[in-house]
Amino acid sequence: MHQFDHELDPVRTALVIIECQNEWLAPDGKLQAVIADRPQFCSAVTGAKALLNIAREKKIAIAHVGLRFQNGHPEMGSGGFGLRGAIKTFGTFPVDSLASEFAKGFEPKEGEFVVTGRVGGSAFAGSNLDIWLRNNRIDTVILAGFALHVCVESSLRAAHDLGYHSYLAQDASAAFNAAQRAHVLSEVVPHFGKALPNTEIQSLLTSKQDCTL
Repeated sequence: MHQFDHELDPVRTALVIIECQNEWLAPDGKLQAVIADRPQFCSAVTGAKALLNIAREKKIAIAHVGLRFQNGHPEMGSGGFGLRGAIKTFGTFPVDSLASEFAKGFEPKEGEFVVTGRVGGSAFAGSNLDIWLRNNRIDTVILAGFALHVCVESSLRAAHDLGYHSYLAQDASAAFNAAQRAHVLSEVVPHFGKALPNTEIQSLLTSKQDCTL
């Protein structure tokens, strides 16, 4: 599939970093149990931290996307399958818990946006992410985080359908295993955006020289 040609303008670009929370990253996080390929996962954690630093260095907008559910997960209703069932069964991301806090090294800094209201797989599902992006004239998103084949992929599809130029930070995203990761990168991403390594993202985000006379 044709890869679109598009410049990363730092003024119109945001890093959307998904679920870098203790539920995923802490040793006692419930989601540690689903990680079958630990080297892949640990590499993505390191890559996500590096990407966050790149975004801060380049002074692009940053949105931290988490999940937080009320006691008993009433937001999930009575659904017994898919994420609605799994989240309730495992009791993940309870509100006001350490598990739902952003992990060490991923804490939002002053001026960075913390997305609220999210209740679905996509970072846009029920949240204020889209309106924040539009009100700040951002038309390009760089997506990173966990899990690549679930919430990051869902966010990529949603961003594409909402009209954003959508990039996947491949060094900063992990699936449960290598096969899932390979499938997303080769069979899914080309339909909805473009995958880039951190080095290329950093290069593309280099501020343009002001040539105005």
